[in-house]
Amino acid sequence: MNAPTVDALAATVPDGALVALPPDNSLPSLALARALVRRGAKRLRLLGVPVSGFATDLLIGAGCVAEVETSAVSLGEAGFAPRFTAALKAGTIKVRDATCPAIHSMLQATEKGIPFMPLRGIIGSDILRNRPDWRVVPNPMGDGVPDPIVLLPALSPDVALIHGAMADEAGNVWLGRRRECATLAHASKRVLATVERLVAGDMLEDERLAPGCISGTYIEAVAVAERGAWPVALLDEYPFDAAHLSEYARLAKTEAGFAEYLDRYVLAPRAQAAE
Repeated sequence: MNAPTVDALAATVPDGALVALPPDNSLPSLALARALVRRGAKRLRLLGVPVSGFATDLLIGAGCVAEVETSAVSLGEAGFAPRFTAALKAGTIKVRDATCPAIHSMLQATEKGIPFMPLRGIIGSDILRNRPDWRVVPNPMGDGVPDPIVLLPALSPDVALIHGAMADEAGNVWLGRRRECATLAHASKRVLATVERLVAGDMLEDERLAPGCISGTYIEAVAVAERGAWPVALLDEYPFDAAHLSEYARLAKTEAGFAEYLDRYVLAPRAQAAE
């Protein structure tokens, strides 16, 4: 089975695209994030599904990002996301505040083919003041008693970047128990996936594997990238690299340190060869 390279996939992501990334605990493709840095992507609009992590901070630091829509940006136990924090303070990126349920609801609306999704839990939150696209209306199914509800517009990312354990000859990608990525795949216009390995056959024909698959119907292209989620974890394949994340958090506190990190781990020939 022949597959494109990671850098070839990254080359198909246009500048200015709305790029969706799962959180660090739910299979983002760090391999594709690094490839986007190498190709010099510009003006990307990132969507955290529903929170943003290492890949988002890396892309912001490299100057690839104009806007972020997310419910949080964090490196988890490694602390705050330093390049996001610096860019926010400098005013070089725009942030669209959201909540975890809101992001999932907007993606579900697209998945279901409807123009909006109602949500109640954010009534009374200050976030509504900063989201004019989220409309508070009377409950149309109510009985006359005041009952406001928020309508969230359907959201369809231009491209989603995910990393799975394996893909098969039919283009199916196995993500195990991370089924939230299925909604992301269904709602996105394109899905680019990296995987640890390619396998023969059709996993949808295997009762044990089929529940953990995203159908190849939703996957545009797959590239092999061993340890393509690193330094975050991949299911039972490998754990978070806590030491590396701590090193990144330390270096990325300054522009000089971040540039050193890029040279060592993203732009270096060995990084390109590994992906």
